Amino acid sequence: MAPLRILICNDDGVFAAGIQALAAEAAARGHQVTVVCPDQERSATGHGLTLQTPLRAERADQLFAPGVTAWACSGTPSDCVKLGLFRLLEEPPQLVLSGINHGPNLGTDVLYSGTVSAAMEGTIEGYPALAVSSADFKWRQFGPAARLALDVAEGMVAAGWREGMLLNLNVPPLPSEAIGPLRWCRTAVRRYTDQFDRREDPRGRTYYWLAGEVVDDLDAAVAGPADWPTDVAWIAAGGASLTPLQPELFWRGATDNLPNPAALSAGPGPA
Repeated sequence: MAPLRILICNDDGVFAAGIQALAAEAAARGHQVTVVCPDQERSATGHGLTLQTPLRAERADQLFAPGVTAWACSGTPSDCVKLGLFRLLEEPPQLVLSGINHGPNLGTDVLYSGTVSAAMEGTIEGYPALAVSSADFKWRQFGPAARLALDVAEGMVAAGWREGMLLNLNVPPLPSEAIGPLRWCRTAVRRYTDQFDRREDPRGRTYYWLAGEVVDDLDAAVAGPADWPTDVAWIAAGGASLTPLQPELFWRGATDNLPNPAALSAGPGPA
């Protein structure tokens, strides 16, 4: 296909091997690649933006494959995409990629993920966008995920990317030949138990460390076609999961039995 202008971000920072592998794969296919990513790890920042302090961005081309233009930014992943789109890029991108994340972004974790939020920023601004994650925190062979991410992105661009649709790709920690089929998946429900570990510092003061154990609720009712597996279940089976997401958070359940707003208000309001 014709070369694309691609903006790449992540939440693991400019030194992360995942984003370097993704940018290298895109550049090797002849695409015009610009990286704008955090200058340090910004995992689990969600869709946060920096409003009270200035942003700084420095060139970091030397950390990436030849031909890749790179910037390290002091802000969040969403800051990076905004800064790239509205200031640093000379031309608008044709595709936004985020990742490769060093760990999974499955189920309801997408609400907290800086990786997914960076891609979502691209979606909000009207660009095709894909988030990609390696579904194991210790796995460091990012080549298979990079190749699959570019295959999916190129294929979707060629097929006609649906307006307003973000794609979330998770790849199991396996060599390419061992990865199961790519499937469309629904978003599972993930919860965490014992989320805060209470500790004491050397001066006797109490502090808390967020360190919960993940619990996958595979019996929870989730949106999407019933014949699609959940992303958590499909990754556990060794396949690669591809989930369509959107910025719209409007309630999908029944609305006909909601109470009258007048009954919820203590006083008169506007008609």
